[in-house]
Amino acid sequence: MNIIEVIKKQINHNNILLYMKGSPDAPSCGFSAQAVRALSDCGVRFAYVDVLANQDIRTELPKYAQWPTFPQLWVQGKLIGGCDIILEMWNNGELKKLLRGTGKLE
Repeated sequence: MNIIEVIKKQINHNNILLYMKGSPDAPSCGFSAQAVRALSDCGVRFAYVDVLANQDIRTELPKYAQWPTFPQLWVQGKLIGGCDIILEMWNNGELKKLLRGTGKLE
């Protein structure tokens, strides 16, 4: 399986997926930490991929997604965006509305 197939499989098998630097418990950049806080505040469980531990994904995902930066939030197979978009949606309540129907609430 090539790396694009791996990425597609990850996206298709996880309703809420965050490609980030580090892990939710130990983010390796401030942008990833902010994204995790926003998602956690919404009360949903989400999958994540540490792009620092997966160099091929870190290299190929921006090309596939046509989105150059991390973190990247994917919901039901669709790219939502990066940190700025996640925070904007969180601040205006759209993120919680979007995620309520997709993930298991804690």
